[in-house]
Amino acid sequence: MNLTKLSIAALTLALLWSCAKPAPQEQLLETKNCLDCDLAEMQLAQADLSEARLNRSNLQNANLRQANLSKALLDSVNLSGANLTEANLTAAALSSANLNGADLTQANLSGAFLRNADLTNANLTDANLSNSDLSNAKLDGARLEGANLQGAILPDGKIQP
Repeated sequence: MNLTKLSIAALTLALLWSCAKPAPQEQLLETKNCLDCDLAEMQLAQADLSEARLNRSNLQNANLRQANLSKALLDSVNLSGANLTEANLTAAALSSANLNGADLTQANLSGAFLRNADLTNANLTDANLSNSDLSNAKLDGARLEGANLQGAILPDGKIQP
């Protein structure tokens, strides 16, 4: 009988603990740490996510308009279709990130690490990519009108003067 009461108590505690875990968006905003999180379609406009750790997370179609993601760790993150208009991605780590179809209009990617990133069909109009590393990045169909590429390492390894 004591074993049964103990089992019920343990199960109750486990259920309470699982219910008390914050949702991924809350966890991200509170701790800036959300590795492997599913944050697809989240509304994170103007959020301060500087130095956040989001490696391997899913932010597909998320609204990150004017968000501060400076120095954020975003390696292998899925940002396809995301709105990153006017976002601050200065010195962000975006190695192997999926930015296919993302809107990065007027985004600041100065010094960003975009090695092996997929920027296919991304809108980089008037974006600042100065001193960024685009080695082996995919830029097929990307819009680069007015983008600042000064000092950037281009996909072919050449440095833009």
